[in-house]
Amino acid sequence: MGGVYDPGQLRTFLAVAQTLSFTQAARRLGVRQSTVSQHVRRLEEAAGRQLFTRDTHGVELTEDGEAMLGFARTILEAHERAAAFFTGTRLRGRLRFGASEDFVLTRLPEILESFRRDHPEVDLELTVELSGTLHEQLEAGRLDLVLAKRRTGGTHGELVWQDALTWIGAPQLRLDPDRPVPLIVFPPPGITRARALEVLEAHGRPWRIACTSGSLSALVAAARAGLGVMAHTRGLIPPGLAPVTARAGLPDLGDVDFVLMHGHRAGARRGTQQAADALAAAILAGVDRRPRPADGTR
Repeated sequence: MGGVYDPGQLRTFLAVAQTLSFTQAARRLGVRQSTVSQHVRRLEEAAGRQLFTRDTHGVELTEDGEAMLGFARTILEAHERAAAFFTGTRLRGRLRFGASEDFVLTRLPEILESFRRDHPEVDLELTVELSGTLHEQLEAGRLDLVLAKRRTGGTHGELVWQDALTWIGAPQLRLDPDRPVPLIVFPPPGITRARALEVLEAHGRPWRIACTSGSLSALVAAARAGLGVMAHTRGLIPPGLAPVTARAGLPDLGDVDFVLMHGHRAGARRGTQQAADALAAAILAGVDRRPRPADGTR
């Protein structure tokens, strides 16, 4: 029989559901792994259902766990609104937020819309750029919060999710193994560009730049036209493109992390810090561990 759902346990559940790791969830929340296990166990007892399957290969959500995702977000959102109403706290200030373009094509618009509705007095400025450029602008103090890619193994930022990189192109594209690989890439300092060139060089595979642009839409159009292949996040493959088959013999690209990073806070106004914390919490609660494709399908 179902019981009362504790907000702290629900936040822990969301962290595990998004990272699919008790260890990473504990690191994100700043608690012991035993605390994460305890919260999940108590939430499962309250629900009367198993929310995760755990084995030597990792952690996966059960069907009941998938259902709990939606309920957890709704409950936590209501909890935050009630707390803000009765404490009389209204966030104010100017928040400069940066995000890479592939995020803007997924769940981010919904999250930003909800944030603006809940905090109408926050002056939110959105910058859409390459992840590498966002890192630079954050370091220079021109942004307060960034949602961007990070090389796997990096330690800066708060992990939101991890996904594999894969080679994608037009479904009808066929690569000639005797000719250089035609690449469709962002300009420097794009992280996916750097990874693509690194793995091709490491495997001795010749390459050439077929198209370069700072616009994801332009790169996708070039790929759809069959001009070449691009390195892209597996969970965010745009419509009209598909993973390149193993027959092409392209080397593995590995994984990429998606992280939240706060700016230098020494001279930041209190309102800006609070707004950045609130938006970061909304993103961590609202972004699926497996982002929707860009066309909105599940």
